[in-house]
Amino acid sequence: MMQRLPRWVEWGGFLMALNAGFINAVGVLGFRHQAVSHLTGISTFFSIEIMQGDGLQALHLLCVMLFFLLGAMLSGVIIGHEALKLGHQYHWALWLEAGLLATAILLLNTGWHSGQWLASAACGLQNAMTSTYSGAVVRTTHVSGLFTDIGIALGLRLRGQAVDKRRLTLYLLLIGGFVCGGVLGACSFMRWHFNALWLPVGHVAALSLLYFSLRHRAA
Repeated sequence: MMQRLPRWVEWGGFLMALNAGFINAVGVLGFRHQAVSHLTGISTFFSIEIMQGDGLQALHLLCVMLFFLLGAMLSGVIIGHEALKLGHQYHWALWLEAGLLATAILLLNTGWHSGQWLASAACGLQNAMTSTYSGAVVRTTHVSGLFTDIGIALGLRLRGQAVDKRRLTLYLLLIGGFVCGGVLGACSFMRWHFNALWLPVGHVAALSLLYFSLRHRAA
């Protein structure tokens, strides 16, 4: 099934994971060590704030989670299908992600914490865009599942079963992209603070134009 995966997916996934790693690093450094590209840590912080009785912070974190969900919903509305396939309206989703991030920057630079909600929505949108194709889960905003899948594949190999090398290559590219993005995001935040997010804005805008070009060439 993995052989049906188009060749552009590997490097497209790498670039999208790079983008998410960058945004998440800025989030961790700028939002009280709270991630925005996935909700595992946010859910734990939310639980802690409820226990400590900090209603305002708990409400803020709830909004972060709900906006991630909203971003995923917007992906469903725009693309209309979960299967990764050339020809879907990914360029519009990418432009919307760029718009959400740009608005987040403007809000964060004026002290509005709601900018974190929009950054989370952008990540939810991106995560939903790259869902599944031919049995391969293409995750670009978090890596826990990728490490799990690699571990399963290696365990099967120890049992003498064949391993899909292309699947492993895809997962390693996604992890590498996320880590590289994190390094770039941390370095950029130290220099430009929240304005570092203008780099992901330009990045996804460029990817939108590239995808639009590929789509029309294939038409």
